[in-house]
Amino acid sequence: MENLSAISRNPCLNSSPLRPKTATALPFSPAELPIRKNSRRDFSVKAALNSNTINSPAVNKNGDGVVIAEPIYERTPRNRPLRTPHSGFHFDGTARKFFEGWYFKVSIPECRQSFCFMYSLENPAFSKKLSRLEEAQYGSRSTGFGAQILGADDKFICQFSEESKNFWGVVNISLGLGEVEPDRDEFMLGSTFAPQKNMKPPKREIPPQEFNSRVLEGFQVTPLWHQGSIRDDGRNDFAEIVKTARWAYSTRPVYGWGNVGSKQKPTAGWLAAFPVFEPHWQICMAGGLSTGWIEWDDKRYEFKNAPSYSEKNWGGGFPRKWFWVQCNVFKGADGEVALTAGGGLRQLPGLGDTFENAALIGVHYGGVFYEFVPWNGVVSWEVDPWGHWFFSAENEAYAFIEQVELEVITKDPGTPLRAPTTESGFSPACKDTCFGDLTMRLWEKRYDGTAGKVILDVTSDMAAAEVGGGPWFSTWRGKTRMPDLVTNVIGLPVDVEGLFSLAPFLKPPGL
Repeated sequence: MENLSAISRNPCLNSSPLRPKTATALPFSPAELPIRKNSRRDFSVKAALNSNTINSPAVNKNGDGVVIAEPIYERTPRNRPLRTPHSGFHFDGTARKFFEGWYFKVSIPECRQSFCFMYSLENPAFSKKLSRLEEAQYGSRSTGFGAQILGADDKFICQFSEESKNFWGVVNISLGLGEVEPDRDEFMLGSTFAPQKNMKPPKREIPPQEFNSRVLEGFQVTPLWHQGSIRDDGRNDFAEIVKTARWAYSTRPVYGWGNVGSKQKPTAGWLAAFPVFEPHWQICMAGGLSTGWIEWDDKRYEFKNAPSYSEKNWGGGFPRKWFWVQCNVFKGADGEVALTAGGGLRQLPGLGDTFENAALIGVHYGGVFYEFVPWNGVVSWEVDPWGHWFFSAENEAYAFIEQVELEVITKDPGTPLRAPTTESGFSPACKDTCFGDLTMRLWEKRYDGTAGKVILDVTSDMAAAEVGGGPWFSTWRGKTRMPDLVTNVIGLPVDVEGLFSLAPFLKPPGL
Protein backbone atom coordinates (compact mmCIF):
# COMPACT_ATOMS: atom_id res chain seq x y z
CA MET A 1 0.00 0.00 0.00
CA GLU A 2 1.27 3.46 -0.82
CA ASN A 3 1.86 5.54 2.29
CA LEU A 4 0.54 9.05 2.65
CA SER A 5 3.87 10.77 2.16
CA ALA A 6 4.51 8.95 -1.11
CA ILE A 7 1.09 9.90 -2.41
CA SER A 8 1.52 13.52 -1.40
CA ARG A 9 4.69 13.77 -3.49
CA ASN A 10 2.68 13.12 -6.66
CA PRO A 11 2.07 16.60 -8.14
CA CYS A 12 -1.25 15.47 -9.62
CA LEU A 13 -2.54 14.65 -6.15
CA ASN A 14 -1.56 17.77 -4.20
CA SER A 15 -4.50 19.85 -3.04
CA SER A 16 -5.97 21.58 -0.04
CA PRO A 17 -7.48 19.19 2.54
CA LEU A 18 -11.21 18.75 2.76
CA ARG A 19 -13.00 20.05 5.83
CA PRO A 20 -15.93 18.14 7.35
CA LYS A 21 -19.30 19.51 6.29
CA THR A 22 -21.68 20.65 9.00
CA ALA A 23 -24.79 21.24 6.92
CA THR A 24 -27.73 18.95 7.59
CA ALA A 25 -29.57 19.17 4.27
CA LEU A 26 -29.04 19.73 0.58
CA PRO A 27 -30.87 22.47 -1.35
CA PHE A 28 -33.36 21.23 -3.90
CA SER A 29 -35.94 23.92 -4.60
CA PRO A 30 -35.73 25.43 -8.11
CA ALA A 31 -34.85 28.81 -6.66
CA GLU A 32 -31.87 27.21 -4.94
CA LEU A 33 -30.45 25.57 -8.04
CA PRO A 34 -28.34 28.36 -9.49
CA ILE A 35 -25.49 27.62 -11.85
CA ARG A 36 -22.43 27.77 -9.67
CA LYS A 37 -20.00 30.09 -11.45
CA ASN A 38 -17.15 29.54 -9.03
CA SER A 39 -17.82 26.14 -7.48
CA ARG A 40 -15.22 25.14 -4.91
CA ARG A 41 -13.85 21.73 -5.84
CA ASP A 42 -11.63 20.39 -3.07
CA PHE A 43 -9.85 17.12 -3.70
CA SER A 44 -7.38 14.79 -2.03
CA VAL A 45 -6.03 11.26 -2.34
CA LYS A 46 -4.95 9.19 0.64
CA ALA A 47 -4.14 5.61 1.40
CA ALA A 48 -7.33 3.56 1.71
CA LEU A 49 -8.28 3.11 5.35
CA ASN A 50 -10.97 0.41 5.16
CA SER A 51 -13.12 2.04 7.83
CA ASN A 52 -16.41 0.24 8.35
CA THR A 53 -18.74 3.20 8.68
CA ILE A 54 -19.55 6.17 6.52
CA ASN A 55 -18.91 9.02 8.95
CA SER A 56 -16.70 7.59 11.70
CA PRO A 57 -13.28 9.15 12.37
CA ALA A 58 -10.37 7.36 10.72
CA VAL A 59 -6.67 7.21 11.44
CA ASN A 60 -3.70 6.23 9.35
CA LYS A 61 -1.13 3.66 10.39
CA ASN A 62 0.82 6.31 12.30
CA GLY A 63 -2.22 7.21 14.38
CA ASP A 64 -2.66 10.64 12.82
CA GLY A 65 -6.16 11.89 12.17
CA VAL A 66 -7.32 11.90 8.54
CA VAL A 67 -10.00 14.33 7.44
CA ILE A 68 -12.88 12.50 5.74
CA ALA A 69 -14.85 14.02 2.87
CA GLU A 70 -18.22 13.63 4.54
CA PRO A 71 -21.17 13.19 2.19
CA ILE A 72 -24.58 14.19 3.53
CA TYR A 73 -27.30 11.56 3.27
CA GLU A 74 -30.80 12.76 2.41
CA ARG A 75 -33.87 10.79 1.40
CA THR A 76 -35.22 11.77 -1.99
CA PRO A 77 -38.33 13.95 -1.67
CA ARG A 78 -41.48 13.32 -3.66
CA ASN A 79 -41.96 15.51 -6.73
CA ARG A 80 -38.38 16.75 -6.61
CA PRO A 81 -37.25 19.42 -9.08
CA LEU A 82 -35.31 18.19 -12.13
CA ARG A 83 -36.78 14.68 -12.02
CA THR A 84 -36.91 13.43 -15.60
CA PRO A 85 -39.53 11.15 -17.10
CA HIS A 86 -38.46 7.49 -17.17
CA SER A 87 -36.58 7.71 -13.91
CA GLY A 88 -38.24 4.58 -12.49
CA PHE A 89 -37.87 0.84 -13.03
CA HIS A 90 -39.38 -0.19 -16.38
CA PHE A 91 -39.81 -3.95 -16.04
CA ASP A 92 -43.47 -4.78 -16.73
CA GLY A 93 -43.55 -8.25 -15.18
CA THR A 94 -43.82 -10.14 -18.46
CA ALA A 95 -41.49 -12.88 -19.73
CA ARG A 96 -40.43 -10.97 -22.86
CA LYS A 97 -36.71 -10.41 -23.38
CA PHE A 98 -35.78 -7.35 -21.38
CA PHE A 99 -32.80 -5.56 -19.92
CA GLU A 100 -32.31 -2.36 -17.96
CA GLY A 101 -29.02 -0.59 -17.41
CA TRP A 102 -27.90 2.41 -15.32
CA TYR A 103 -24.78 4.58 -15.60
CA PHE A 104 -23.27 7.05 -13.12
CA LYS A 105 -20.08 9.07 -13.57
CA VAL A 106 -18.06 11.24 -11.18
CA SER A 107 -15.14 13.28 -12.58
CA ILE A 108 -12.30 14.77 -10.54
CA PRO A 109 -10.68 17.50 -12.68
CA GLU A 110 -7.84 18.12 -10.22
CA CYS A 111 -6.21 14.78 -11.07
CA ARG A 112 -7.92 14.11 -14.42
CA GLN A 113 -9.60 10.94 -13.21
CA SER A 114 -13.16 9.68 -13.57
CA PHE A 115 -15.16 6.85 -12.03
CA CYS A 116 -17.95 5.29 -14.12
CA PHE A 117 -20.41 3.01 -12.29
CA MET A 118 -22.48 0.71 -14.50
CA TYR A 119 -25.28 -1.62 -13.40
CA SER A 120 -27.24 -3.98 -15.64
CA LEU A 121 -30.17 -6.33 -15.13
CA GLU A 122 -31.10 -9.09 -17.60
CA ASN A 123 -34.47 -10.80 -17.96
CA PRO A 124 -35.77 -10.10 -14.43
CA ALA A 125 -38.82 -12.31 -15.03
CA PHE A 126 -36.40 -15.11 -14.13
CA SER A 127 -34.64 -14.49 -10.82
CA LYS A 128 -32.11 -17.26 -11.45
CA LYS A 129 -30.66 -19.26 -14.32
CA LEU A 130 -33.36 -20.90 -16.45
CA SER A 131 -34.14 -24.56 -16.05
CA ARG A 132 -34.24 -26.85 -19.11
CA LEU A 133 -38.02 -26.72 -19.04
CA GLU A 134 -37.99 -22.92 -18.98
CA GLU A 135 -35.48 -22.82 -21.84
CA ALA A 136 -37.75 -25.12 -23.87
CA GLN A 137 -40.70 -22.82 -23.16
CA TYR A 138 -39.08 -19.38 -23.51
CA GLY A 139 -35.87 -20.02 -25.43
CA SER A 140 -32.35 -19.37 -24.28
CA ARG A 141 -32.11 -16.40 -21.91
CA SER A 142 -29.29 -14.82 -19.98
CA THR A 143 -30.19 -13.87 -16.43
CA GLY A 144 -28.63 -11.97 -13.59
CA PHE A 145 -27.28 -8.67 -12.39
CA GLY A 146 -23.89 -7.08 -12.97
CA ALA A 147 -21.95 -4.17 -11.46
CA GLN A 148 -18.82 -2.82 -13.07
CA ILE A 149 -16.69 0.29 -12.57
CA LEU A 150 -14.24 1.91 -14.95
CA GLY A 151 -12.10 4.00 -12.62
CA ALA A 152 -8.83 5.84 -12.10
CA ASP A 153 -6.07 5.09 -14.62
CA ASP A 154 -8.53 3.07 -16.74
CA LYS A 155 -8.51 0.24 -14.23
CA PHE A 156 -11.61 -1.91 -13.96
CA ILE A 157 -13.65 -4.00 -11.53
CA CYS A 158 -16.67 -6.23 -12.16
CA GLN A 159 -18.96 -8.39 -10.06
CA PHE A 160 -21.79 -10.46 -11.53
CA SER A 161 -24.43 -12.91 -10.37
CA GLU A 162 -26.69 -15.07 -12.53
CA GLU A 163 -29.37 -14.50 -9.88
CA SER A 164 -31.23 -11.23 -9.47
CA LYS A 165 -33.37 -12.08 -6.45
CA ASN A 166 -31.55 -9.51 -4.32
CA PHE A 167 -32.00 -6.66 -6.81
CA TRP A 168 -34.64 -4.03 -6.04
CA GLY A 169 -36.05 -1.32 -8.27
CA VAL A 170 -39.50 -0.87 -6.75
CA VAL A 171 -39.01 1.27 -3.67
CA ASN A 172 -40.91 2.70 -0.75
CA ILE A 173 -41.11 6.42 -0.06
CA SER A 174 -41.98 7.60 3.45
CA LEU A 175 -45.19 9.62 3.68
CA GLY A 176 -44.12 11.16 7.00
CA LEU A 177 -46.79 9.39 9.07
CA GLY A 178 -45.15 6.03 9.51
CA GLU A 179 -46.70 4.88 6.25
CA VAL A 180 -45.04 3.94 2.99
CA GLU A 181 -46.21 4.14 -0.57
CA PRO A 182 -44.81 2.07 -3.46
CA ASP A 183 -43.15 4.28 -6.06
CA ARG A 184 -41.81 3.10 -9.42
CA ASP A 185 -41.33 6.60 -10.76
CA GLU A 186 -38.03 7.54 -9.10
CA PHE A 187 -34.43 6.82 -9.94
CA MET A 188 -33.71 4.33 -7.14
CA LEU A 189 -32.22 0.86 -7.21
CA GLY A 190 -29.93 -1.45 -5.34
CA SER A 191 -28.65 -5.01 -5.11
CA THR A 192 -26.80 -7.27 -2.69
CA PHE A 193 -24.15 -9.68 -3.91
CA ALA A 194 -23.23 -10.82 -0.39
CA PRO A 195 -24.99 -9.85 2.87
CA GLN A 196 -23.25 -9.42 6.17
CA LYS A 197 -23.29 -12.56 8.34
CA ASN A 198 -26.80 -13.46 9.54
CA MET A 199 -28.28 -10.36 7.88
CA LYS A 200 -31.12 -10.15 5.37
CA PRO A 201 -30.47 -8.22 2.12
CA PRO A 202 -32.48 -4.98 1.92
CA LYS A 203 -35.29 -4.57 -0.62
CA ARG A 204 -35.45 -0.78 -0.53
CA GLU A 205 -33.37 2.30 0.28
CA ILE A 206 -32.08 2.28 3.86
CA PRO A 207 -29.89 4.71 5.86
CA PRO A 208 -26.13 4.42 5.17
CA GLN A 209 -25.13 2.94 8.53
CA GLU A 210 -27.87 0.30 8.29
CA PHE A 211 -26.73 -0.52 4.76
CA ASN A 212 -23.16 -1.08 6.01
CA SER A 213 -24.40 -3.36 8.79
CA ARG A 214 -26.49 -5.49 6.41
CA VAL A 215 -24.57 -5.50 3.11
CA LEU A 216 -21.03 -6.81 2.68
CA GLU A 217 -20.99 -6.53 -1.12
CA GLY A 218 -23.60 -4.56 -3.02
CA PHE A 219 -24.84 -1.02 -3.54
CA GLN A 220 -27.77 1.38 -3.31
CA VAL A 221 -28.27 4.52 -5.37
CA THR A 222 -30.82 7.34 -5.53
CA PRO A 223 -30.72 10.76 -7.25
CA LEU A 224 -29.09 12.17 -4.11
CA TRP A 225 -27.07 9.31 -2.65
CA HIS A 226 -24.78 6.51 -3.87
CA GLN A 227 -22.88 3.97 -1.77
CA GLY A 228 -21.56 0.47 -2.15
CA SER A 229 -18.79 -2.07 -1.99
CA ILE A 230 -17.87 -4.71 -4.57
CA ARG A 231 -15.02 -7.11 -5.27
CA ASP A 232 -13.74 -8.29 -8.63
CA ASP A 233 -14.98 -11.81 -9.35
CA GLY A 234 -12.14 -12.81 -11.69
CA ARG A 235 -14.15 -13.03 -14.89
CA ASN A 236 -12.17 -10.35 -16.77
CA ASP A 237 -8.87 -10.83 -18.56
CA PHE A 238 -9.18 -7.85 -20.91
CA ALA A 239 -8.34 -4.98 -18.55
CA GLU A 240 -6.13 -4.16 -15.58
CA ILE A 241 -8.30 -4.76 -12.54
CA VAL A 242 -8.57 -3.57 -8.98
CA LYS A 243 -9.64 -6.17 -6.44
CA THR A 244 -12.02 -4.05 -4.36
CA ALA A 245 -13.91 -0.77 -4.52
CA ARG A 246 -15.93 1.08 -1.87
CA TRP A 247 -17.70 4.41 -2.16
CA ALA A 248 -20.17 6.83 -0.62
CA TYR A 249 -21.11 10.22 -2.01
CA SER A 250 -24.03 12.62 -2.08
CA THR A 251 -25.14 14.59 -5.14
CA ARG A 252 -26.81 17.93 -5.75
CA PRO A 253 -28.50 17.82 -9.18
CA VAL A 254 -27.90 20.90 -11.33
CA TYR A 255 -29.36 19.79 -14.69
CA GLY A 256 -31.94 17.14 -15.55
CA TRP A 257 -32.85 17.00 -19.24
CA GLY A 258 -34.38 20.39 -20.00
CA ASN A 259 -34.31 24.01 -18.91
CA VAL A 260 -33.77 24.56 -15.19
CA GLY A 261 -37.10 25.53 -13.63
CA SER A 262 -39.13 23.87 -16.42
CA LYS A 263 -40.72 20.45 -16.79
CA GLN A 264 -37.99 18.00 -17.77
CA LYS A 265 -38.08 16.12 -21.08
CA PRO A 266 -37.92 12.49 -22.16
CA THR A 267 -34.64 12.09 -24.03
CA ALA A 268 -36.19 10.27 -26.99
CA GLY A 269 -39.56 12.05 -27.12
CA TRP A 270 -42.94 11.13 -25.71
CA LEU A 271 -43.13 7.80 -27.60
CA ALA A 272 -40.45 6.46 -25.25
CA ALA A 273 -43.32 5.76 -22.85
CA PHE A 274 -44.21 2.78 -25.06
CA PRO A 275 -42.19 -0.31 -26.10
CA VAL A 276 -41.36 0.93 -29.61
CA PHE A 277 -38.06 2.15 -31.09
CA GLU A 278 -36.17 0.10 -28.51
CA PRO A 279 -33.81 0.28 -26.76
CA HIS A 280 -34.83 3.47 -24.98
CA TRP A 281 -32.42 5.98 -23.52
CA GLN A 282 -32.96 8.57 -20.80
CA ILE A 283 -30.46 11.06 -19.42
CA CYS A 284 -31.58 11.31 -15.80
CA MET A 285 -29.11 13.94 -14.61
CA ALA A 286 -27.09 15.78 -17.27
CA GLY A 287 -25.08 17.48 -14.58
CA GLY A 288 -24.66 17.48 -10.82
CA LEU A 289 -22.12 18.20 -8.08
CA SER A 290 -21.06 15.29 -5.86
CA THR A 291 -19.25 15.17 -2.52
CA GLY A 292 -17.79 12.11 -0.85
CA TRP A 293 -15.15 9.45 -1.32
CA ILE A 294 -14.20 6.44 -3.44
CA GLU A 295 -11.73 3.76 -2.32
CA TRP A 296 -10.03 2.21 -5.32
CA ASP A 297 -7.92 -0.68 -4.03
CA ASP A 298 -5.30 1.06 -1.85
CA LYS A 299 -6.17 4.67 -2.73
CA ARG A 300 -8.94 6.78 -1.30
CA TYR A 301 -10.18 9.68 -3.45
CA GLU A 302 -12.02 12.41 -1.55
CA PHE A 303 -13.82 15.16 -3.43
CA LYS A 304 -16.19 18.06 -3.00
CA ASN A 305 -18.50 19.40 -5.76
CA ALA A 306 -17.10 16.97 -8.33
CA PRO A 307 -19.02 17.08 -11.67
CA SER A 308 -21.32 14.07 -12.02
CA TYR A 309 -23.79 12.52 -14.47
CA SER A 310 -26.35 9.69 -14.76
CA GLU A 311 -28.39 7.96 -17.47
CA LYS A 312 -30.19 4.70 -18.19
CA ASN A 313 -31.26 2.32 -21.00
CA TRP A 314 -33.99 -0.30 -21.19
CA GLY A 315 -35.79 -2.52 -23.69
CA GLY A 316 -35.53 -5.76 -25.60
CA GLY A 317 -31.84 -5.43 -26.46
CA PHE A 318 -28.96 -3.08 -27.22
CA PRO A 319 -28.60 -1.40 -30.64
CA ARG A 320 -26.79 -3.23 -33.44
CA LYS A 321 -23.94 -0.76 -32.94
CA TRP A 322 -23.64 2.62 -31.25
CA PHE A 323 -21.44 5.57 -30.25
CA TRP A 324 -21.53 8.00 -27.35
CA VAL A 325 -19.74 11.06 -25.91
CA GLN A 326 -20.32 12.71 -22.53
CA CYS A 327 -18.51 15.49 -20.68
CA ASN A 328 -19.06 17.72 -17.63
CA VAL A 329 -15.54 19.16 -17.27
CA PHE A 330 -14.74 22.11 -19.56
CA LYS A 331 -12.27 24.95 -19.99
CA GLY A 332 -13.45 28.25 -21.43
CA ALA A 333 -16.89 28.52 -19.80
CA ASP A 334 -18.08 30.32 -16.70
CA GLY A 335 -20.39 27.92 -14.88
CA GLU A 336 -21.53 24.34 -15.17
CA VAL A 337 -21.65 22.87 -18.69
CA ALA A 338 -22.97 19.41 -19.58
CA LEU A 339 -22.75 17.66 -22.94
CA THR A 340 -24.24 14.34 -24.02
CA ALA A 341 -24.14 13.09 -27.62
CA GLY A 342 -24.80 9.67 -29.00
CA GLY A 343 -26.49 7.52 -31.57
CA GLY A 344 -26.94 4.03 -32.84
CA LEU A 345 -28.35 1.61 -35.35
CA ARG A 346 -31.59 0.35 -33.87
CA GLN A 347 -34.15 -2.15 -35.09
CA LEU A 348 -37.54 -0.87 -36.23
CA PRO A 349 -40.48 -2.62 -34.53
CA GLY A 350 -42.42 -5.14 -36.59
CA LEU A 351 -40.19 -4.83 -39.65
CA GLY A 352 -37.87 -7.81 -39.22
CA ASP A 353 -34.22 -6.95 -39.80
CA THR A 354 -34.88 -3.34 -40.75
CA PHE A 355 -32.70 -0.83 -38.91
CA GLU A 356 -32.48 2.96 -38.74
CA ASN A 357 -29.91 5.52 -37.66
CA ALA A 358 -30.76 7.61 -34.62
CA ALA A 359 -28.66 10.31 -32.95
CA LEU A 360 -28.92 13.39 -30.73
CA ILE A 361 -26.86 16.07 -29.01
CA GLY A 362 -27.85 17.80 -25.78
CA VAL A 363 -26.01 20.73 -24.19
CA HIS A 364 -26.86 22.41 -20.87
CA TYR A 365 -25.34 25.79 -20.05
CA GLY A 366 -26.48 28.75 -17.98
CA GLY A 367 -29.69 26.95 -16.97
CA VAL A 368 -30.70 26.55 -20.64
CA PHE A 369 -31.07 23.29 -22.57
CA TYR A 370 -29.90 23.27 -26.21
CA GLU A 371 -31.48 20.23 -27.85
CA PHE A 372 -30.48 18.81 -31.24
CA VAL A 373 -32.66 15.84 -32.21
CA PRO A 374 -33.99 14.44 -35.49
CA TRP A 375 -37.44 15.92 -34.92
CA ASN A 376 -36.23 19.52 -34.67
CA GLY A 377 -33.32 19.49 -37.10
CA VAL A 378 -30.45 17.45 -38.51
CA VAL A 379 -27.73 15.52 -36.69
CA SER A 380 -24.64 14.31 -38.59
CA TRP A 381 -21.63 12.30 -37.45
CA GLU A 382 -18.37 10.67 -38.43
CA VAL A 383 -17.15 8.08 -35.92
CA ASP A 384 -14.08 5.90 -36.39
CA PRO A 385 -13.87 2.33 -35.08
CA TRP A 386 -11.78 3.96 -32.35
CA GLY A 387 -10.11 7.27 -31.55
CA HIS A 388 -12.19 9.93 -33.33
CA TRP A 389 -15.76 11.19 -32.91
CA PHE A 390 -17.18 14.17 -34.82
CA PHE A 391 -20.72 15.56 -34.59
CA SER A 392 -22.50 18.50 -36.15
CA ALA A 393 -26.12 19.50 -35.80
CA GLU A 394 -28.57 22.32 -36.17
CA ASN A 395 -32.11 22.91 -35.00
CA GLU A 396 -34.88 25.16 -36.18
CA ALA A 397 -36.92 25.28 -33.01
CA TYR A 398 -36.61 29.01 -32.44
CA ALA A 399 -36.61 32.32 -34.29
CA PHE A 400 -33.06 31.58 -35.40
CA ILE A 401 -31.02 28.47 -36.14
CA GLU A 402 -28.75 27.02 -33.48
CA GLN A 403 -25.70 25.05 -34.56
CA VAL A 404 -23.23 22.89 -32.69
CA GLU A 405 -20.02 21.11 -33.66
CA LEU A 406 -17.94 18.89 -31.45
CA GLU A 407 -14.96 16.64 -31.91
CA VAL A 408 -13.27 14.14 -29.63
CA ILE A 409 -9.83 12.65 -30.25
CA THR A 410 -8.01 10.19 -28.02
CA LYS A 411 -4.75 8.25 -28.13
CA ASP A 412 -5.88 6.23 -25.13
CA PRO A 413 -6.33 2.58 -26.18
CA GLY A 414 -9.67 2.36 -24.36
CA THR A 415 -11.02 -0.30 -22.03
CA PRO A 416 -13.48 -3.05 -23.06
CA LEU A 417 -16.66 -3.04 -20.99
CA ARG A 418 -19.48 -5.53 -20.60
CA ALA A 419 -23.04 -4.98 -21.76
CA PRO A 420 -26.19 -7.16 -21.64
CA THR A 421 -26.18 -8.54 -25.19
CA THR A 422 -29.03 -10.51 -26.77
CA GLU A 423 -26.64 -13.11 -28.19
CA SER A 424 -24.33 -13.88 -25.28
CA GLY A 425 -25.59 -12.10 -22.18
CA PHE A 426 -23.29 -9.94 -20.04
CA SER A 427 -20.30 -9.82 -22.40
CA PRO A 428 -17.60 -7.41 -23.64
CA ALA A 429 -19.46 -5.42 -26.28
CA CYS A 430 -18.07 -1.89 -26.16
CA LYS A 431 -14.90 0.10 -25.53
CA ASP A 432 -14.61 3.29 -23.45
CA THR A 433 -12.21 5.99 -22.42
CA CYS A 434 -12.46 8.94 -20.04
CA PHE A 435 -9.41 10.66 -21.54
CA GLY A 436 -10.83 12.20 -24.71
CA ASP A 437 -9.66 15.63 -25.91
CA LEU A 438 -12.82 17.51 -26.85
CA THR A 439 -13.56 20.78 -28.60
CA MET A 440 -17.11 22.14 -28.84
CA ARG A 441 -18.60 25.25 -30.38
CA LEU A 442 -22.26 26.26 -30.04
CA TRP A 443 -23.56 29.32 -31.84
CA GLU A 444 -26.55 31.00 -33.42
CA LYS A 445 -26.86 31.28 -37.18
CA ARG A 446 -28.93 33.91 -38.90
CA TYR A 447 -31.30 32.84 -41.66
CA ASP A 448 -29.11 34.60 -44.25
CA GLY A 449 -26.42 32.06 -43.39
CA THR A 450 -24.11 34.38 -41.46
CA ALA A 451 -22.80 33.51 -38.02
CA GLY A 452 -24.46 35.14 -35.05
CA LYS A 453 -23.86 35.03 -31.33
CA VAL A 454 -21.36 32.46 -30.03
CA ILE A 455 -22.91 30.71 -27.01
CA LEU A 456 -20.07 28.33 -26.12
CA ASP A 457 -16.52 27.79 -27.35
CA VAL A 458 -14.93 25.29 -24.96
CA THR A 459 -12.44 22.45 -24.65
CA SER A 460 -11.87 19.49 -22.35
CA ASP A 461 -9.30 16.75 -21.80
CA MET A 462 -11.73 14.60 -19.79
CA ALA A 463 -14.42 13.60 -22.29
CA ALA A 464 -15.88 10.12 -21.93
CA ALA A 465 -16.31 8.38 -25.29
CA GLU A 466 -17.53 4.97 -26.38
CA VAL A 467 -18.13 2.75 -29.38
CA GLY A 468 -20.11 -0.47 -29.12
CA GLY A 469 -21.63 -3.33 -31.04
CA GLY A 470 -20.60 -3.81 -34.61
CA PRO A 471 -19.22 -4.66 -36.97
CA TRP A 472 -16.92 -1.59 -37.10
CA PHE A 473 -14.97 -2.06 -40.32
CA SER A 474 -14.50 1.59 -41.18
CA THR A 475 -15.56 5.14 -40.28
CA TRP A 476 -19.31 5.37 -39.73
CA ARG A 477 -20.67 8.42 -41.49
CA GLY A 478 -24.33 9.19 -41.05
CA LYS A 479 -27.05 11.78 -40.89
CA THR A 480 -30.44 11.50 -39.29
CA ARG A 481 -33.56 13.51 -39.85
CA MET A 482 -36.96 11.96 -39.48
CA PRO A 483 -39.67 12.11 -42.17
CA ASP A 484 -42.03 15.05 -41.70
CA LEU A 485 -44.91 12.79 -40.60
CA VAL A 486 -42.85 11.13 -37.86
CA THR A 487 -41.31 14.48 -36.90
CA ASN A 488 -44.75 16.03 -36.50
CA VAL A 489 -45.91 13.14 -34.31
CA ILE A 490 -42.87 12.98 -32.03
CA GLY A 491 -42.65 16.75 -31.88
CA LEU A 492 -46.18 17.10 -30.52
CA PRO A 493 -46.22 18.64 -27.01
CA VAL A 494 -47.73 15.51 -25.46
CA ASP A 495 -47.59 15.37 -21.67
CA VAL A 496 -47.70 11.59 -21.25
CA GLU A 497 -47.32 11.75 -17.48
CA GLY A 498 -50.20 14.21 -17.26
CA LEU A 499 -52.42 12.00 -19.42
CA PHE A 500 -51.78 8.92 -17.30
CA SER A 501 -52.46 10.86 -14.11
CA LEU A 502 -56.11 10.65 -15.18
CA ALA A 503 -55.87 6.85 -15.31
CA PRO A 504 -52.85 5.86 -13.19
CA PHE A 505 -53.64 2.15 -13.43
CA LEU A 506 -52.75 2.36 -17.16
CA LYS A 507 -49.45 4.16 -16.57
CA PRO A 508 -46.47 2.32 -18.10
CA PRO A 509 -43.82 1.13 -15.63
CA GLY A 510 -40.91 3.49 -14.99
CA LEU A 511 -42.49 6.66 -16.40
